[in-house]
Parts: sequence; structure tokens; C-alpha cells
Amino acid sequence: MEFPDLGKHCSEKTCKQLDFLPLKCDACKEVFCKDHITYEQHKCTSSYKKDVQVPVCPLCNTPIPVRRGEMPDIVVGAHMDRDCKYDPTQQKQRIFTNKCLKEGCKRKEMMKLVCNQCHGNFCIKHRHPLDHDCKGGGRSISKAGYAAIMRASESNFRPTGSNKRSSNWYLQHNRYKLKCG
Repeated sequence: MEFPDLGKHCSEKTCKQLDFLPLKCDACKEVFCKDHITYEQHKCTSSYKKDVQVPVCPLCNTPIPVRRGEMPDIVVGAHMDRDCKYDPTQQKQRIFTNKCLKEGCKRKEMMKLVCNQCHGNFCIKHRHPLDHDCKGGGRSISKAGYAAIMRASESNFRPTGSNKRSSNWYLQHNRYKLKCG
């Protein structure tokens, strides 16, 4: 051997290849060949120091800040034990919020089903103009005309806070009356 000090052996236990252009891992500071330089390839135990990712709490879905050098699993576990805002009673969220405007119908749908003629929100059973006795006049209103009607209905109607029903329900109810009656 002419140059015995030239190059270094790969630190991977299964490799030990003599590499003339060795690479140093920036996390564990060991020397590796080109085949084992990534954190995954040499199973780097210090990769958490350099592999910067923001973990998210699996319960409350909030990002958890982790400082360099801290183990993300430990920080998330500590958050879940102390600071987590997860409330199991809040877990069940209302999905069916779009109430049918057909008189006498109490069904609620997950998605809005808006009539093309009167622009009222209806359930699947009453979504067609013939099923909800539509009085939209047979032709569709333009988007600008619909927006003007909405602004007029919002300014004409100001609900009082004494009633238990939400103002949104009254607004939708009056929109339906304005459009269809």
C-alpha cells in the first residue's frame, strides 16, 4: 500500500468499506460511505437532532413545538399529559346542519341542496322545484340578483336576542319566504 492513511472505513457494522471520499454524518459525527450516509441507511440514533419536523398531537390536532435535541415522542407525550385541549365531549360534531325549508319537513342534510329557481335549501326528498312547490317563476335568478335579494333580506330583518332560535335560522326562513312568496 502506497498511501495507508488515505481514506476511511465506513462506520456501518455490515459495510466497513474503505472509502477515499468519506462522508461525515452531521448528527452522529461518524464517517460513512455514499451508500450509508442517510439517517435511515445507518439507523442514526441522533437523527432527531437534525431531522426537524413539527409533530402534531393525535388528540387535539395542534402542532407541538420541539426544540433541537429533544425527542418528539417525549414532548408530545408531555403535551398530552399536561397541556392537551382535547375534550371527548366535543368529539361528536354536528354534521347534519342544513335544514330543509319545505314547510313541515324537519330533515337536515350534510350538504346544501339549493334549488336553482328559488335558491332555497332543501332535503333530498324536496330538492326538485316540483317537490317543494317552488315559486321561483320558472327561470333562474342571476347571481347578482340573488346577492341583492340576500342583502335586502339581511338589512330588513334584525332578530331580537330574546328568542332561543338562532338568527341564522330566521334569516334562512325569511330568505325562503322572500324568494318563494
